[in-house]
Amino acid sequence: MSSTQTLSAALKTLANYRAHSTRASQDVLAKGSAILRDGRPEAKLGDDAWAFLEQVFLAAIDVGNIEIADECLHKLSDKFPGSTRVDVLAGIRIEASESPEIALKFYDDILKDDSANAAVWKRRISILRRTGKIEKAVEELKEYLDTFYNDLEAWVELADIYSSCYQYSSALSSLSHTLLLAPQNPFYTLQFAETAYTANDIPLAFKMFSVCIEIAERDLEPGEVVRSKGKGKALAEDIDLDENAGEGISTRAWFGLKLCTRILLSTSSSSPSQTPIPKRKTIELVDELATERVLAVYSSNDGKGKENVRAWLGRS
Repeated sequence: MSSTQTLSAALKTLANYRAHSTRASQDVLAKGSAILRDGRPEAKLGDDAWAFLEQVFLAAIDVGNIEIADECLHKLSDKFPGSTRVDVLAGIRIEASESPEIALKFYDDILKDDSANAAVWKRRISILRRTGKIEKAVEELKEYLDTFYNDLEAWVELADIYSSCYQYSSALSSLSHTLLLAPQNPFYTLQFAETAYTANDIPLAFKMFSVCIEIAERDLEPGEVVRSKGKGKALAEDIDLDENAGEGISTRAWFGLKLCTRILLSTSSSSPSQTPIPKRKTIELVDELATERVLAVYSSNDGKGKENVRAWLGRS
């Protein structure tokens, strides 16, 4: 392969990484360094050069190659003087080699002139959390969300901080905002369900795992129909499933639902949850359906993994 073909292939790979938000830092740095050595990328790539330089800069920071990072940052700073986006990159460069206090001071100076700079504000919060200043991080994150309510990533971050401190009620409250902002995204519903399960609110987890499955499998082409004889409600009703529906988020939700049904069927005590517990017959039907779906995921697998899953499910 000629050097021109090699360069073209590298650029195509890097563009694909950017399109899919793939970090792949080692590979990005290897290919990016070769392109930088080959000559001025800004002259060869046109407008794509700046996205390329930012991509290589972040990869260099990840890997710890400060020399390449500085080269990319210098080119970006020359092209976009005073850019808030470049300011964030400069802050990341400071974080890589200086103390947290110096980085915080850098971000504070920017926020004094531009208090609505969301990217800088979030970098500052990340430093507070990373250095163990949890209460301050939560305080600033809540203040940030008062201004940027629609920032889903920030709500997830707040929920994660609360969960790390075992404050699951607060975590669920934060995640409820993600459900309002993105009601059709199964990822947030799954995270809410798993947090409810961790908080031992099994009826709520049962409900939200069910909702997650409904969302995740709603738009799939019907290749297989799993029926529950039309009894009960929610997942105890007919559900159309694609042959690959047991993968990814859907698989995880089916596992979670199976865990919930086991607990609900094995205990006779009343639940402190505000979510009503389904009728036992409904739980039994859902339990059977969850077992079938989990088994379907491993039906084509051989070996000990499949045997362990079948044993866990109580199937020989």
